[in-house]
Amino acid sequence: MTFGCVGAGRHCRGGRGYAPTVPPLRSPARTHPARILVVGDLVLDVVIAPAGSLESGTDVAGRIAFVQGGSAATTARWLARLGARSTLVCAVGRDATGRALVAAVRKDGVVVRVSRVAGARTGRIGVVVNPDGERSFVTDRGAADLLDPGDLKASWFASIEVVHLPVYSLLGSPLGDAGRRVVELGREAGALVSLDLASIGPLMARGRRAARTLIAAVAPDILFATEAEASALLGGHDVDGLVTFSAIAVVKRGPRGATVVARVGGEHLRFDVATAPIAATDSTGAGDAFDAGFLVGWLTARAAGRSLPAALQRAALSGHRAAARQLSTPRVEVGIG
Repeated sequence: MTFGCVGAGRHCRGGRGYAPTVPPLRSPARTHPARILVVGDLVLDVVIAPAGSLESGTDVAGRIAFVQGGSAATTARWLARLGARSTLVCAVGRDATGRALVAAVRKDGVVVRVSRVAGARTGRIGVVVNPDGERSFVTDRGAADLLDPGDLKASWFASIEVVHLPVYSLLGSPLGDAGRRVVELGREAGALVSLDLASIGPLMARGRRAARTLIAAVAPDILFATEAEASALLGGHDVDGLVTFSAIAVVKRGPRGATVVARVGGEHLRFDVATAPIAATDSTGAGDAFDAGFLVGWLTARAAGRSLPAALQRAALSGHRAAARQLSTPRVEVGIG
């Protein structure tokens, strides 16, 4: 690992008009587990893993599995597995799939605030996994996009330290309206806001300017992105520009580790954390697990009085460990009856 401060001044155009700064924690002397609320998708992943290349018009051997999916739900489950008090706010259909998915998440200790939507099917995502572990997705989000601002209760946010959203939770209506309301309720309760850019396609669907406006309006305290997502948002400029949008930004580089940038006063803090590559047959959920590990590591280190660089380093390493566990843990099939 290397770290150091670099001069300020690399800003991406179209960001918010003031410089974010690393926020103080509400309770630095905290002795209880971290309390984090996640809002967004709980869906069924239909995983299709062919043993070789697909061939048009004929069969190929492989594996098909029904497993719990959804960026938000995966982060919430890993938060609970890592010892946090995790709450997931989501919407599913009034069907057997929705009931099975909620039960699976609760089994990990997540508090699930679920809206069961009549007349809508629980979301499904087709995940085609190449032999090298890379994935392609076909999304049928169904009820996942129908969480409504009226489904939210302010009491859910009492004592919450961080609210976390994948960018999906800010898109469309009513889900996007609910996501923005979550940010408002979290801020009113004194929580920090964490945002993951999640996917280039949905993020950039209306163009770079709209994506920048969306992120700037949320003004997250912590921003997660892959290299490709950061490049799309910044127009190919250096990742230091992410601190125009957020006081802390984490760029996930897969097997090459992560880069963390933060604004401290008038300077940028930047460092890289390396990680040992892991051979994985399915990389789904690794980035979501990373988010969970980073948030728990960050809150724990800051509560213990660690300096900003030390806390960020520990958080990044915690994120890598959680991602490695996701990659090395077989995904359990969901029995949907």
